[in-house]
Amino acid sequence: MKIRRILCIAALLALPVAARAQTSPSDSVAAKAPTPSSDPRAVEVADKIMKALGGQKHWDELVGLRWSFGFEQSDTVRNIRRHSWNKQSGWHRVEGKNRAGQSFCYIENLNDGHGMAWVNGNAIEGDSLQKLLKVAKRLWTNDTYWMLMPYKLRDPGVMLGYDGEVKDSTGDYEKLALSFDHVGQTPGDRYWVFVNKKNHRIEKWDYLLEKQPPPAEHATWEAWQEHGGLWFPTAHRTPDGGNVFTRDVETVAEFKPTEFTAP
Repeated sequence: MKIRRILCIAALLALPVAARAQTSPSDSVAAKAPTPSSDPRAVEVADKIMKALGGQKHWDELVGLRWSFGFEQSDTVRNIRRHSWNKQSGWHRVEGKNRAGQSFCYIENLNDGHGMAWVNGNAIEGDSLQKLLKVAKRLWTNDTYWMLMPYKLRDPGVMLGYDGEVKDSTGDYEKLALSFDHVGQTPGDRYWVFVNKKNHRIEKWDYLLEKQPPPAEHATWEAWQEHGGLWFPTAHRTPDGGNVFTRDVETVAEFKPTEFTAP
């Protein structure tokens, strides 16, 4: 598996950037209309996926989430990042350690770009702060898409194609193709998701990132867990034995008073 890394801040982390959140981070609005160019049959499958996840109403009413994201290979765990996200307000917090072993905490509002950052407990200001807030946005972009992509199939600008039925040794699937209409940081990314026909759950995908030559890379979507009436994948296995993981998922009804104001 070729592991794409965050290019601008390579010194901070060494985790895969194999997926990008392609649409607006704020999901507080109700069900979206499909992009006009989406295949009606693909939209029908996407609606079945949302129902299996817990339903659009349940998703729209969610206040927020906490979770940890990381990558492991051959029983070696790379840096783990802890996220908090207020889905209704757009505030996001991510903390962990960089390659130098320094603790970091970045807090940003995904809707307007404002935020704060601390490294080793020291507040960062000026141009350095703006650079770290861009890092925080990239971490959000990568880490959430591994977890929340199934919830975002009907987002504005997401074009869904129906690529037929696929049967292999693991099951019977309907295959959807995702492309993007001038949305997201990398609109040239392409994804193909394999939806189990029995449970309407995404169980694997192929992905070809913008400017990345074929062939596409592959990972599973497995170890699904239910939290607050919604279902989330917690493991993505790659052919070389890697695992992009999501752990310690919490649905949040009320955040701590200083969760988005202090380290």
